[in-house]
Amino acid sequence: MISAGKKAANEVEGCKMDIKILDKKGNNLSFIISKTNAAFVNTLRRLIIDEVPTMAMEDIEFRKNDSVLYDEMLAHRLGLIPLTTDLKGYNLPEKCTCKGEGCAKCQVELSLKTKATGIIEASKIKTKDPKIKPVYEEMPITKLLNEQELEFIAIARLGKGKEHAKWSPGLAFFKQTPIVQVKDPDKAVDAVKICPVDVFELRKGKAAVNKDNELRCHHCMACVDACPGAVEVKGDNTSFVFTIESWGQLKPATIVDQAMVQFNEKLEEFKQLISQL
Repeated sequence: MISAGKKAANEVEGCKMDIKILDKKGNNLSFIISKTNAAFVNTLRRLIIDEVPTMAMEDIEFRKNDSVLYDEMLAHRLGLIPLTTDLKGYNLPEKCTCKGEGCAKCQVELSLKTKATGIIEASKIKTKDPKIKPVYEEMPITKLLNEQELEFIAIARLGKGKEHAKWSPGLAFFKQTPIVQVKDPDKAVDAVKICPVDVFELRKGKAAVNKDNELRCHHCMACVDACPGAVEVKGDNTSFVFTIESWGQLKPATIVDQAMVQFNEKLEEFKQLISQL
């Protein structure tokens, strides 16, 4: 999946970027993107947060709500429950053939009806499409006492983070790839103790860079302040460590691909507007 995003990025920039996967585990993805600049990488970050569509509950009709949470608060909690997202099966309302009126191509119905005592979890939510369901079934919705009742029908649809945070697919952040050097191994010994991410190590009583941990450096400059002139920390202006932490609606690699799709669509739109001048 990441290769498709890489290809799209290359086509946009007109040059060959390099992408190296650092860590791919569960909903987390970390990679180095090089031969580019901060402007492009920050654009990728903004596209991920604001433009990649995901599914979330939008309209909720409460039939019964005996819980201590009033309807508006409960609706807010429900909207923030991450839902698995099928981008091939659903359209954004504004791009659907129904023109946003609501149909099976752009929205799905979820419901919950229970009479219970205790914590009501997201697993209680029923869906008309098994592809659209709560990512975390153990996520608490509310608490009912003495067999109180809760019943609602919700409509979930695709949306974007720029409309509301509930549609944002996750966190995306980056930093310049760190370049750490020990100029004076004898005077840099204090850096070994003070570094919060263990970038340095002792070798025969002298300070040295732990190459296995160098990328963990977050440019706090504590080592430089503690050992003036003995340690140098710089950032590479053409290489960046990019990290995505998905909320679970989409896989991180899919998020990158979708961000590049959105980027190319915006460039095409810009191209058409320029041609009209």
